[in-house]
Amino acid sequence: MPIVAAEDLVYDYPGARALDRVSFAIEPGTITALVGPNGAGKTTLLRCLAVLDRPASGRIVLDGLDVAGHPRESHRKLGYLSDFYGLYDELTVRQCLSYHAAIHDLSRAEQAEALERTAARLDLAALMERRAAQLSRGQRQRLAIAQAIIHDPSLLLLDEPAAGLDPEARWNLSSLISDLAKGGMTLIVSSHILSELEDYSTHVMIVRGGRLVLHKPLAEAAAAIGASERGGDPGAEARQTCMRIEIAAPDPGFDKVLAGFEAAARVAVHGTSASVFIPADAGARAALLRHCVGAGLPVVAYAEDRARVEEIYFALSQDGAKKGTAP
Repeated sequence: MPIVAAEDLVYDYPGARALDRVSFAIEPGTITALVGPNGAGKTTLLRCLAVLDRPASGRIVLDGLDVAGHPRESHRKLGYLSDFYGLYDELTVRQCLSYHAAIHDLSRAEQAEALERTAARLDLAALMERRAAQLSRGQRQRLAIAQAIIHDPSLLLLDEPAAGLDPEARWNLSSLISDLAKGGMTLIVSSHILSELEDYSTHVMIVRGGRLVLHKPLAEAAAAIGASERGGDPGAEARQTCMRIEIAAPDPGFDKVLAGFEAAARVAVHGTSASVFIPADAGARAALLRHCVGAGLPVVAYAEDRARVEEIYFALSQDGAKKGTAP
């Protein structure tokens, strides 16, 4: 069952429609990159999912609850970080976390456990007695995320979490997002830094002019767009994954070995590296590696070729421009 589903969401501002019949379903444990140009409706969508704004029509179901009828229960199941952190500067880190734990009705015993767990998760243990005003931007961001997850929500919504962070803080953020998903949390992350979204995202959702124009697993979206650019079958390649193989030294039989793998739909060899399109399942990935090693290839690297959010976004943007609907 999806952790969250939206059905025909419509949201209007005076003179403008921010969301226009938006529908989607998001599976548990996934990380969805929410991208689109300024004014596309990303923040409005996140605020509706966070039960902070109410759509004019449509329905949102969070973990089996209709959020319109159960706002308080829904807030217990989700965390939300806006692009404005909203910290209380005069409070210490401990006080900030205790306040948010109390908001979510955690008992004193639960609060103590939650503070210890969350401080460790966000590397805040050494900062607990420091006032929020004394923190660096990266530390403030970690505190803001800690406040959003203090109650261990099922769904976490992050609106531009990397804005203004230095490279080290951004790297730490990427690692944190991946770790949260591994722990069972589902995340939707909005960002303009497209190159970083692909480091941790499993799915991509693109909104343009208030409408949802794409929502797919990242690998499927990239395969479909790549097939379209080559004049191939987007549906067929969307069911495949691209494996990147590196060998230690040039081998004249490299391409023949790969072409001999029965499940390979397409092979491209470039010196000591190759890209092989195979069915998108773990069994095929394992079988290809066994095939290469069994043939005596000195494999030094073997990994799924990650799709690029930037390529997907701009490919759709260019297609939209040709049709007169560019973002």
